[in-house]
Amino acid sequence: MARRLRIRHTTRVSYAQPASSSHNEVRMTPLTLPGQTTLDARVTVSPATSVWSYWDYWGTQVTGFDLMDPHEDLTITASSLVETSAPGPLPTAPTWGELSERAAGSRLLEFIGPTERTTVPKKLVRKARGAAAGLAPHEAAAAVSEMVADRVAYLPGATGVNTSPAEAWAQRAGVCQDITHLTIALLRGVGLPTRYVSGYLHPEREAELHRPVAGQSHAWIEYWAGEWCGYDPTNRVRADESHVVVARGRDYDDVTPHKGVYRGVPGGAPEVSVEFTRVA
Repeated sequence: MARRLRIRHTTRVSYAQPASSSHNEVRMTPLTLPGQTTLDARVTVSPATSVWSYWDYWGTQVTGFDLMDPHEDLTITASSLVETSAPGPLPTAPTWGELSERAAGSRLLEFIGPTERTTVPKKLVRKARGAAAGLAPHEAAAAVSEMVADRVAYLPGATGVNTSPAEAWAQRAGVCQDITHLTIALLRGVGLPTRYVSGYLHPEREAELHRPVAGQSHAWIEYWAGEWCGYDPTNRVRADESHVVVARGRDYDDVTPHKGVYRGVPGGAPEVSVEFTRVA
């Protein structure tokens, strides 16, 4: 069933002392894809300044802006209206041999090898290969994702932005970023091209119309088995009409919602809020 969601993503940065200048880029504009249409989207900045946008290598819309006068804080507001629909049936998957051959001769190769954020000990890869042994690609993706979800509990605040997948595995707790990185690492280890997806997840599947609901940004995976297939290992479900895709890449570093540098005294931390309103 299709649904229409209004999303308001606000990031506030308060500096320890006024910044003399800052340079920023944000990835907060939902994509238009099969099953997802962005009807309206805009990014506004306070203090007011001109903004520009471009498409990066991974197909994400990036908004950039500079603030060249001193400012005590920065507020970025990304507002969008997105229509989503339920995913169709899973595609017929190629054999493992066909998949390997296809990946070796295309851009899928970029999603097979480990990155700094998706490197795990060999013993974990062997464990994943054991879980996937004898299974076709879709079943292997589900089995490995379940293995991660069984081991790593979702626990807000359990980890930091630089926590490694191995650390999340060892402490048996993490956030969606950790669970996603770990799942990507292990699926790549069994031979499935897998990419990181950054976006939003409406927290209430049967949300009342026109009632704002507090939520947060979210991360999940897409693996390639004939075509890209979304799966949310944190919640053990296929990505569906409650998920809104903003960016996709090899790992979090390719899709970071807000990147910036400023000239000033170190200190201060961003405050992020996301509000969803189901309008249809």
